[in-house]
Amino acid sequence: MGGWIVPPPKPPAKTSEEFAREREAKVRSLLSQGYLRSDRIKRALLKVPRENFIPLMYRDYAYQEVPLPLPGERATISCPHSYPLFYEPLGLDEGHRFLEVGLGSGYGAAVAREVVGPDGLVISMEIDPVTCEFARANLEREGYHNVKVVLGDGGLGYPEMAPFDRICITAACTRIPPPLVDQLRMGGRLIGPVEEDGVQNLVLLEKRSDGLVRRVICEVLYVPLQGRFG
Repeated sequence: MGGWIVPPPKPPAKTSEEFAREREAKVRSLLSQGYLRSDRIKRALLKVPRENFIPLMYRDYAYQEVPLPLPGERATISCPHSYPLFYEPLGLDEGHRFLEVGLGSGYGAAVAREVVGPDGLVISMEIDPVTCEFARANLEREGYHNVKVVLGDGGLGYPEMAPFDRICITAACTRIPPPLVDQLRMGGRLIGPVEEDGVQNLVLLEKRSDGLVRRVICEVLYVPLQGRFG
């Protein structure tokens, strides 16, 4: 898991009350560090139980700032701060049509579903069938029946339901896949890690009539994108 030290697996021991306290403490920490600003994203992070999207033997580490392994090949759930780190620059908000490339545990899709609300749309794509089924089961169990889960190459997007207001790529690519740019509506935003000269930069794109506006947010460390554009 490149650069990160993964804690050892162990049987879960924490109660739901302990997890709730840790969730609230994490949100306070994200606010104080400047990662989190939007009230909608804050409420979503407080509502979605991250621990329920993590394999049992890593569940007690849910709110630690470390990626944790998931079923499937090279699959991880990102650190807790990663979600506002991506969603705040995106300006993810109520009513948005949102495409996530890299479903992982399903946690990010659940948070996004809370943010966009009943009038929004969340589609999440996962290329690994084992990871996809793990996430699908998590979302179903937690009541997120209104997240559309797609098994397939996320770099190709989902043209059947394009255009999208916001697109998030949760794995590192050497360039933003052109089909995703094509499926972004005018005025829409896309965010994802791009590997450049051996460094991964979190890149935000905004699609305007005069072209793409590109901004680098910060350095990050993510598993590589799989598929045609991996």
